[in-house]
Amino acid sequence: MARYQKPDCRLCRTEKTKLFLKGDKCLTDRCPLERRSFAPGEHGRMRRRVLGYALQLREKQKLKRYYCMSEKQFRLFFNRAEKQKGVTGENLLIMLERRLDNVVYLMGLAQSRSQARQMITHGHIRINDRKVSIPSYLVKEGDLISLREKSAQNENFKALAEAGKTRTVPGWLQIDLDNYQGKVVALPTRQDITVPVEEHLVVELYSK
Repeated sequence: MARYQKPDCRLCRTEKTKLFLKGDKCLTDRCPLERRSFAPGEHGRMRRRVLGYALQLREKQKLKRYYCMSEKQFRLFFNRAEKQKGVTGENLLIMLERRLDNVVYLMGLAQSRSQARQMITHGHIRINDRKVSIPSYLVKEGDLISLREKSAQNENFKALAEAGKTRTVPGWLQIDLDNYQGKVVALPTRQDITVPVEEHLVVELYSK
């Protein structure tokens, strides 16, 4: 699978919004988007009208990059959302928000979703005391997500958990970072999701 290997901050500048790909750096004045709010590249300062297909594409790219997914992974999630009852766009956002790598990030155990994904694939995360090494795993109501007991003794993870205590936690999660764990007390709703995206444009793009 092809991997993006250029600076992450270029993606934020391309989408002209913070995707929170670099952890705490995104919250400081060191964020490149704060200093250069235009798109990267030679023609980044040019004013362009984004309409129709281009607008739909930008919304899809923004959402895909926000959750650090490949095109193939994102399309699979869209296909699953489309088969569910209800509004496809909302179904897609709720499924993305339930991804284990996103939940570990929201809990404050990782500084970014990419770091959370690495923790999961390396076997540091448990769900209901069972190892889960699949970042795309969808958490369910009642699931208990915790850090492996041996990993909790690592100073790096202790520092991450301490820094995570200052982060705002969504209401559908109950967090106890002193014990390196969190519980899914309810499934997220569209109101709980703060991604700056118009999901109906993504649906329109894939419906062509």
